[in-house]
Amino acid sequence: MNLPEQAKGTYLDIEGRQGQPMALESLDSSGLELLNFRPATTEEGSAHATVFATSDGLRKLQQKVSEFQSKNRLKKDDTVGRPYHANLIQGIHSIAEAALRSLWRSEANRFPAPNINAQWEVWIRPDSETTFRFAAQQAGIHLSAETLKFPEDTIVVATCNRAQMAQLVAGRGEVKALAVLATLPSFFDDLPPEDQADWVNSLTSNTQYQFGHDPSFVTVLDTGVSRAHPLINPVINQADRHSANLEWTVEDNRGHGTQMAGLAIYGDLTLPLQSGLPLSVRHRLESVKIYPDAGLNQHYLLGAITEKAVDFAETTGDRRRVFSLASTTDQDTPHDGAPTSWSSAIDKICFGSNDGESNKRLLAVSAGNTDQNKFMSMNYLEVCDSQEHELESPAQAWNAITVGAFTEKSTLSEESDGVAYAPVGDLSPSSRTSSWNSTWPLKPDVVLEGGNWCYSGFFPPLKHQDLQVLTTHHTFPQRAFCTIGETSAATALASRQLAMLWTEYPELWPETIRALYVSSARWTGQMLSHLPANALKSDYEALFSRYGYGVPDLPRATKSAANSLTLIVQDSIVPYAKSSKKGATNIVNNELKLFELPWPEAALRELGSTNVTLRVALSSFVQPNPAEASRGKKYLYASHNLRFKLNRANEDVTQFVSRISDEALEEEDEQIIDSSPDGWRFGVNRRDVGSLHIDELTCRASDLARRNFIAVHPVAGWWKSKKVVGTEPKGVRFALIVEINAEAAEIDLHTEVANSIALQVPISVDSQS
Repeated sequence: MNLPEQAKGTYLDIEGRQGQPMALESLDSSGLELLNFRPATTEEGSAHATVFATSDGLRKLQQKVSEFQSKNRLKKDDTVGRPYHANLIQGIHSIAEAALRSLWRSEANRFPAPNINAQWEVWIRPDSETTFRFAAQQAGIHLSAETLKFPEDTIVVATCNRAQMAQLVAGRGEVKALAVLATLPSFFDDLPPEDQADWVNSLTSNTQYQFGHDPSFVTVLDTGVSRAHPLINPVINQADRHSANLEWTVEDNRGHGTQMAGLAIYGDLTLPLQSGLPLSVRHRLESVKIYPDAGLNQHYLLGAITEKAVDFAETTGDRRRVFSLASTTDQDTPHDGAPTSWSSAIDKICFGSNDGESNKRLLAVSAGNTDQNKFMSMNYLEVCDSQEHELESPAQAWNAITVGAFTEKSTLSEESDGVAYAPVGDLSPSSRTSSWNSTWPLKPDVVLEGGNWCYSGFFPPLKHQDLQVLTTHHTFPQRAFCTIGETSAATALASRQLAMLWTEYPELWPETIRALYVSSARWTGQMLSHLPANALKSDYEALFSRYGYGVPDLPRATKSAANSLTLIVQDSIVPYAKSSKKGATNIVNNELKLFELPWPEAALRELGSTNVTLRVALSSFVQPNPAEASRGKKYLYASHNLRFKLNRANEDVTQFVSRISDEALEEEDEQIIDSSPDGWRFGVNRRDVGSLHIDELTCRASDLARRNFIAVHPVAGWWKSKKVVGTEPKGVRFALIVEINAEAAEIDLHTEVANSIALQVPISVDSQS
């Protein structure tokens, strides 16, 4: 048997000889790895072993077969003994290249049928996850963002048909086994209370709470949080539960807040409950109740109640807080992306004090949920994209991270009657979208798991516990678990990841954490399938309005791989200044910050025509001005607007700065046209809105070596155009994230550049601008 070129090995199906034991220890040594053993089921049947053989292991096995046929051992009396390797070879009837079924460890009747997409549990080697994910991406196979880790195995969920899985597995060696999804949320949700309590005890005994002296917090603005639950009690102190109205209790008598809390700390509980491995929790919880014990808040109070909730939380002191708000209203729709009183209050909360430096806040808000009764066909994206399912207020807030929902859930228990409604990797049917023009920010920013619906032949489709995520119930010990979905679940999951990222980098600002997190997001293959071939910039509009920038990748946000590099700048700029000419005092654009990117020029030039990708994110919180005159005018709502520019390959610094000044004036006159000479993927119409700007370009490495200057500069805002501007210019903070990725090239960027950006002397733009 010859291995294909570049194969790491091959999977073998070894059939045992009837009546003979198989030498399993010999099948797990010398370049052979025993992956699966199936004993004979009857006296006439044969045992089977699935083995992965490296090229060296295959050669040694062939040599052993040859020696068995031609060589005998000598006994002590020099008489002929048994053949060499007799125990191994006599126990083998045949050796063949293994089919996909040989890796299947679940019941035979649950092996996926041909020509249909199915969800597979894929058991891979823990050290091979990165390469396996890259191979799956190249093959167009969707892998779950979440993983289940064991000491010798990592489990990911792949969605594909049998032919695709066979192609992915062949010869690679990362895959150790395939199985049906073992444990669905319904398993835990349907357990009697005493059994649920046993699982809770098991998880708490395996959890290490390593908060340190200065942990990050997820501050849940919801219905309160129950401390009675053993999974919640260790992460929240009694003094860290508040209510926005002193007449309300701090207890959760509705359940939603405790459900959010469980996800904000542990994520989907089906994963840690199954793992049984030690779990480390490094961030904590706060709770502020923003709902009355009975009834609902008046609409006009929503912004004020949210501001009070933040104030109450901050009475406990200065902490790194991720405010988590899974609450929206339909009373402001349609708003077409324009500010409302509640969204403006969110922007005000995030912006903080007027000095431009302190009290900045990080806040995640849900996009709002669709009306299930509106779905009466299989084309659910049309319904989600309609204006009647526009994002609910305050999700259009500029400074918040708006969280929509996608889904990786499609497996139902065998007893269930129906199929998953939305395809894996696409929009969750519960998630609202944006439909407005380029005046207002692109929303949502990101999407996370929000569950799926079940279609059983009748409309509307229904929610199903197996297609949701598992979390904590507020009535413990009566119940420990329950399931939840929609954009609430997605927001809680995003808040968890944000707190984990901020715990890793406590010195970063809220503006920076927002930029790192959102910029890490990517669209799934299923999302990208909605693009036409040779997509234009305008074709991305549907993707942005549904999915934002896609699904966040926490490892990407936290760590750079050897062939990618993330550079972070935290700085401030005074965007405007007074200028007196001809007896008149005007406010003009002031500072421009110029940075020289420390590209490994020689290494990039050596790569020549090899493509590399540059991704840039610029984040700054704006002070809102929701006056009626500002509606429809992005330059009148935001206190300031910042932009980034990259020099062109043949553009020196003087030419670069001159171009920036001209383009800033063109944008303020609303005359700029996106002619896209710079090769940016998304373009100014999608990039230059809101207070978070992300774009990427792919070009030849040798060209990027010459594009080594990036500038941050202002365009108009109400600080410039309104007479209420104070006598002294205000400074504002910004975060700049620059990522270079040479994924296909053999280059180690970390050994080529220092993880810093050389700050140049700020340059003042012409005072007439």
